[in-house]
Amino acid sequence: MELRRGGVGSQAVGRRMDGDSRDGGGGCGGGCKDGGSEDYENLPTSASLSTHMTAGAMAGILEHSVMYPVDSVKTRMQSLNPDPKAQYTSVYGALKKIIRTEGFWRPLRGLNVMVMGAGPAHALYFACYENMKRTLNAVFHHQGNSHLANGIAGSMATLLHDAVMNPAEVVKQRMQMYNSPHRSALSCVWTVWRTEGLGAFYRSYTTQLTMNIPFQSIHFITYEFLQEQVNPHRGYNPQSHIISGGLAGALAAAATTPLDVCKTLLNTQENMALNLANISGRLSGMANAFRMVYQLNGLPGYFKGMQARVIYQMPSTAISWSVYEFFKYFLTKHKLENRTPY
Repeated sequence: MELRRGGVGSQAVGRRMDGDSRDGGGGCGGGCKDGGSEDYENLPTSASLSTHMTAGAMAGILEHSVMYPVDSVKTRMQSLNPDPKAQYTSVYGALKKIIRTEGFWRPLRGLNVMVMGAGPAHALYFACYENMKRTLNAVFHHQGNSHLANGIAGSMATLLHDAVMNPAEVVKQRMQMYNSPHRSALSCVWTVWRTEGLGAFYRSYTTQLTMNIPFQSIHFITYEFLQEQVNPHRGYNPQSHIISGGLAGALAAAATTPLDVCKTLLNTQENMALNLANISGRLSGMANAFRMVYQLNGLPGYFKGMQARVIYQMPSTAISWSVYEFFKYFLTKHKLENRTPY
């Protein structure tokens, strides 16, 4: 990343990073500076690829680690034909029941494989998004911010993210299910590979993309729109990142719950549900998953676990954006302070 000459504090080189080239200082004066915005003025106008990747990896790991128990509950609540011992009415009630009957650490089973996937997946995800957003904004809106560009950039980033994350999702969800025979991620990987082949790790990939492309488009468009409202000068403002990220995640999660139910079914290959539907072998394909959900549970089946999904995604995306923006700000500022003078 090319940096402008002069030490920190020597001159303002733009309030925004990452390609939004609108003038953050126009018409603002001294009265609109918030905490951190004074330092933000002295950052370069574009963060480096390594900064985006490092900040993205940290965001992904923390997001999935903190919210993993709720994700475990969501997976179980999306079961089409749950065991009578694994029927839940609320997220809190489910966590209490799982801990009481299966052990304190049970909601965390599979966390290690999720962390291993989330780091590189989110590094590629944010790096691709930031670079495509900057490129497409220049094409669509010249010096402004295009929601269409943000949506397309989010969709393209999803292709890379899901290619890395899908195998981890398969292993994670199989370990989360009630009475799962898998006691470790390695044994789950080996069993799936031996009995179902490599294709099992990508059986739900098209469904994952079908879900995540609209999810991420809604997510990024909403996030960028809310940032324009609550943080128009794009200074480093933790409160605005938390609020925008949380609301964007909640809206996107609610809208794409039916696709998430189908993805969970394809990932887990829920035996009791397959038997009820008289399906022998393995279920594959989004269309088949949609038909089976309707056959077993009707229209309400597409919204199983929506409460848990929204409860999971709202703080999850808030954590992700706040952590990402913090590390992006911190790493860029650190590089600027420690650069070699000309």
